[in-house]
Amino acid sequence: MPQVEVDGLRINYDVQGNGEPLLLIPYTSADHACYAFQLPSYAEHFSCIALDLPGSGESDKPAGPYSTEGYADQVAGFLGAIGVDKAHVAGVSLGAAVGIHLAARHPSRVRSLSLHSGWHASDDYLNVVVEQWRTLATALPTIADVVIQGIFPWCFTPEMYVERPEFVDTLVDFVRGRPAQPADAFLAQIDGVVAHDASAVLGEIDVPTLITFGAHDLVCSTRFAQPLKNGITGSELVVFDHLSHAGLHEDPETFNSATLDFLLRQRS
Repeated sequence: MPQVEVDGLRINYDVQGNGEPLLLIPYTSADHACYAFQLPSYAEHFSCIALDLPGSGESDKPAGPYSTEGYADQVAGFLGAIGVDKAHVAGVSLGAAVGIHLAARHPSRVRSLSLHSGWHASDDYLNVVVEQWRTLATALPTIADVVIQGIFPWCFTPEMYVERPEFVDTLVDFVRGRPAQPADAFLAQIDGVVAHDASAVLGEIDVPTLITFGAHDLVCSTRFAQPLKNGITGSELVVFDHLSHAGLHEDPETFNSATLDFLLRQRS
């Protein structure tokens, strides 16, 4: 796996496919492989660059707290370090929060923006949920256990657990097979989630933007849809009626079809 140094930090990443650059930013606790179900479709049309944010995967794990603004600056530096002037940018959850600040703080780096299961500013409900994850991180043996026992149920529909238990097992094995995230790095990411507030910069985003939500998502529910859509001029909104927070995993075919349709329309 290639690595590059940005502001003294080693950042790990993967590149697949050919075409205009498409940067894929992971969610909390995840590394670049969280886009495994998207890459076969996306890489047919784009050069897909998926990175491990500092604190996750095989990138360096500096002391926290982390912030979505700080991550955005690091990602901008990462693009420069690998020689990419401008990219289509997509992020899920924490990755979407980082993408918002990237587009606002470094507009010359972003060609289009795809925000999946994102939010403009943390509210009391979101904070209660992620504080539960913080508590579990001090009680369970590994962060993989936190993800499987504490985060998964918030990210998938009950129907997936009941009707597709073998797929749940596959996802569990996938999480356990990825590089272990230290507890302090996970907690530093939680600090960034709690502190996230991009309300004041939404109006500065001036690129084609897609916003998607799962109708059954409780963590980042459609309560955040209109603030994002109204704040980002000309943005498009798609709601997946049958999905929750992690629709990219639960139904990649539907997710990929809608998101790739948007991305293909933004190519130069």
